[in-house]
Amino acid sequence: MTYVEDLRSIIGHKLIILNGSITFIQNDKGQILLQQRTYPHGTWGLPGGLMELGESTEQTARREVQEETGLTLGKLTLLGIYSGENYLCKAQNGDEFYVVTTAYTTADYIGEVVVNDNESLRLEWFNIKNLPEPIERTHQEIIKDYIKKTRNH
Repeated sequence: MTYVEDLRSIIGHKLIILNGSITFIQNDKGQILLQQRTYPHGTWGLPGGLMELGESTEQTARREVQEETGLTLGKLTLLGIYSGENYLCKAQNGDEFYVVTTAYTTADYIGEVVVNDNESLRLEWFNIKNLPEPIERTHQEIIKDYIKKTRNH
């Protein structure tokens, strides 16, 4: 049982705050890896997910990327931490939660991209100026921030 499942067995369907991490993975062509998710079905987003007990945000990012893409991450750089009223999420079972998301960037990874059928429909590399639709609502502001910060470098 995951931390969230264990927590839900105790508190039921109450609104809660959870922590998660996502990662901008950039290839040698400057493209970023996006995941077309199984839930919300067909929505595109960055690889990532929710923290388990005892994990750091960086460990969460590494584990989630490994599980969802098959890639092993090297050096991570903190992009920012995102929270607030725009970060209300709804799980597949209808439970709602606010997420505090730590976003990282990296171009340092090894392995081949492999789709995890439980969480992804597809994984594809995209030019930041030509992203697919629809983008996960809670990732939109983070992507805009990434574009701003990478333009300034």
